[in-house]
Amino acid sequence: MKLVTFLRNGNKLPEVGVLKETGVVPVEDCGLMFVDMNDLILNINSTEENYLDRMAHERRMSLSLHEVTLLAPIVHPMQDVICLGLNYTEHVEEAKQYSGEAFDIDKPKAVYFSKRCFEAPGTGAPVSAYVELTQKLDYEAELAVIIGKEAYKVAPEDTEQYVFGYTVLNDLTARDVQTAHSQWYFGKSLEGFCPMGPCIVTRDEFEYPPKLQISSAVNGELRQSSTTDLLIHSIPEIISELSQGMRLMPGTIIATGTPKGTGMGLTPPVFLKKGDTVVCSIEGIGDLETPIV
Repeated sequence: MKLVTFLRNGNKLPEVGVLKETGVVPVEDCGLMFVDMNDLILNINSTEENYLDRMAHERRMSLSLHEVTLLAPIVHPMQDVICLGLNYTEHVEEAKQYSGEAFDIDKPKAVYFSKRCFEAPGTGAPVSAYVELTQKLDYEAELAVIIGKEAYKVAPEDTEQYVFGYTVLNDLTARDVQTAHSQWYFGKSLEGFCPMGPCIVTRDEFEYPPKLQISSAVNGELRQSSTTDLLIHSIPEIISELSQGMRLMPGTIIATGTPKGTGMGLTPPVFLKKGDTVVCSIEGIGDLETPIV
């Protein structure tokens, strides 16, 4: 099932719906009421989820995509996004080539950092180039995992049941700000730097952990192309390790890292500028389009 947050044209109140090929079925039209996607993740049970999936696909009438604006599936994350740095081998190499001092990390353990996100842009929503702060704006296509229930001290083989679903995330980064500081928080967390979407695909739609094509393109030119099974630290490993020392609560977003082909990895590096459009895509989830303004 594909879940979205959307606005009906002319309305200002976001709604939650099920995305179909023919359009969007509002959850409330299926007899269920949730304030937003966070509320749905926190409170929906398996019986209601199955009922919603069945009802949404049985309904012949839906809102066409021309009648709605898709927002980020989770517009307001309940906490900072947890991110994995340097989690594809070839991206590690391109990062070191760009700045050995900033990215020379030869450790067997995962690199975790957080990304502040008050309001996530959805597909098609513009993001500022922040020319007053950065001249090295970069893109990173990532598979994001959404936690569905409280996870604490979970074994790797048991992690699948704690996953609610998956979405596409563009970990926009000001490289010059990132490398100027001893940690990455500020350069990763400018307003709008966490586009997500177009939907959340529930975990039952994919094998676990998912093996999906992941890519990005800038102005139609393919930049990144890989598969999500090439993660150095797998989704079961990530969830299990984090849960040994912290409680992963429902709605937690984990961005699992980006493959090679970022702007800093090109020769010479090529960064985003006003007028560019980035499209991050993951097989089975969809395309996340971000215009830079």
